[in-house]
Amino acid sequence: MAPMNDHPGEQAAQEPIKLLAIRETALSLDEVFRAVGDDASGGTALFVGTVRNHDGGADVDALGYSSHPSAEAEMRRVAEKVVAEYPVRALAAVHRVGDLRVGDLAVVVAVSCPHRGEAFEACRKLIDDLKHEVPIWKHQTFSDGTEEWVGAC
Repeated sequence: MAPMNDHPGEQAAQEPIKLLAIRETALSLDEVFRAVGDDASGGTALFVGTVRNHDGGADVDALGYSSHPSAEAEMRRVAEKVVAEYPVRALAAVHRVGDLRVGDLAVVVAVSCPHRGEAFEACRKLIDDLKHEVPIWKHQTFSDGTEEWVGAC
């Protein structure tokens, strides 16, 4: 019997980064999930960030995201780091910009790996690094008339 790492499914995918985008249109869970489909993966982890109706104890009335022109390139850099650190078979990440409403999808990321633990870890690393390193900013308007900018990096 051949060692597990000799099986094609245990080897790195040729191009694991399947989908990276910053969009002004509504995001699709189905699109992201389909993008990371891989027959050699036993685990797929998906994270969905939605607009909530509060932040820091205040009611949120409006929210908008904007990004720097380098944001997609930075998103790719973050994705490449995750691929280098984990046995990623497929990876996808999309982030919304523009005006959003409570309940709208703001970000969707997904990672497929040979095993579930790796998929969970890689997905968490992907969303955490995306939020900390990609130049996307959130502008919140609160019900009391105050507002704030929240920077991703």
